[in-house]
Amino acid sequence: MHRRSLGQGAIAAALAQAIIPEALAQSTPSSGAPGGQTWVTSWAGSVQGPYPVGNPSAQPNQGFIFPDPAEGARDQTLRLVLRPSIWGRQARLRFSNAFGTRPLTLDGVHAGLHHGGATLVPGTNRPVRFGGAESVTIPPGGQAWSDPVELPFAAEPDSPLLMGRKLAVSFHVAGASGPMTWHAKALQTSYGTAPGAGSKGAEEGEAAFPFSTASWFFLDAVDMTAPAGTPVIVGFGDSITDGTASTMNGDDRWPDVLARRLNATLGNRVSVVNAGIGGNQVVGPAQYGPDRPFPGGPSALARLERDVISLSGVTSVIWLEGTNDFSRNGNASLEAVQNGMKEGVRKLREAIPGVRVIGATVTTALGSTSAAHGHAEQDEKRKGLNAFIRDGGLFDAVAEFDRATLDPATGGLRPEMVPDSTTGGPGDKLHPNRAGYLAMGSSIDPAAVLPARRQGG
Repeated sequence: MHRRSLGQGAIAAALAQAIIPEALAQSTPSSGAPGGQTWVTSWAGSVQGPYPVGNPSAQPNQGFIFPDPAEGARDQTLRLVLRPSIWGRQARLRFSNAFGTRPLTLDGVHAGLHHGGATLVPGTNRPVRFGGAESVTIPPGGQAWSDPVELPFAAEPDSPLLMGRKLAVSFHVAGASGPMTWHAKALQTSYGTAPGAGSKGAEEGEAAFPFSTASWFFLDAVDMTAPAGTPVIVGFGDSITDGTASTMNGDDRWPDVLARRLNATLGNRVSVVNAGIGGNQVVGPAQYGPDRPFPGGPSALARLERDVISLSGVTSVIWLEGTNDFSRNGNASLEAVQNGMKEGVRKLREAIPGVRVIGATVTTALGSTSAAHGHAEQDEKRKGLNAFIRDGGLFDAVAEFDRATLDPATGGLRPEMVPDSTTGGPGDKLHPNRAGYLAMGSSIDPAAVLPARRQGG
């Protein structure tokens, strides 16, 4: 998958050869999709916890919305804003209490079309049920799918006017949640009421939502109904997949760029979701939980089932990791990371028959201003891992992110890819900015990530 960028005609040709194996077209647990349709994951926010352990970007002061992290959210409503990769006439939502220590009760759940700020497009907000009930209690470590909810505003899901529009999911946390399961680095502004404000999810205005956050809480997946055979591509990785140094509210991470490239020709017929966590490692930490949190979340191997395998309709995975394993904080050996990738790919192929696994070459951090990154030993291990990804025969294809971003003269990132796109400033020479993510997303060969037609099919 080197630096070749396919034109729109070639992308369409790639889709013409794409199918989903029958095993991948099945629904995940919950109510079935309508006839001729299947459930596909349209958005994901890989969870970690407990709040505030993590690596958020451009985070507002959270002391007013969550004054006591140990108590978490308390009798208040959160309105999370997210961009589905594709739209369907129905959606369902997955809520997680993976790293909570108390039962989590949610009620007053609604989903509507985002307008701006904390407001919704009038008349689009719809109540969400759980087994027909208005509330759900999720035990510590558990998760819950909602019932399907009709989205009348998406009655024509193939309409270009829906592309890029955002969904607002509102829910009331009854009582005190305790330690919160969250996704730290949303790079998307969401909103909340004051503690004790009660259930406000039915309101379409913004008056009840004075506080903002740059993170997502409890919600970790949204499915949409789509025609059987709709590909789902998962970007799996660390902060360079999560989007550090890209633009706040700009949807400029490399998976977003890939999604827009595919949507430009394929329309509402392919989903690209982001399963990155800032600071994530392939093999570390050895243990993770509410009592042993780590800013980078659980290891890639530990979270693979929840964050990739359990998503609906996955057909391809693009895996970009290793930088943090080789940092001074991780200090893993090259062999350990190679073996971890072998184990992860084995698990993916066993769990998802026919899945395509694409290895992404790791971008340079040489000369980084981060104390944990940028040293010569890390760069040597990175080069060794990239050689393994390119030539080890493990992956179905290779995404050449290293070649798309490397300055051969210095061994670091290209100068135009260094300055931070959201906060300004010089950048850290570790995270590519918007220009870097654009180059990365543009370097991916669509034929490598779309499922291939079976011989004789």
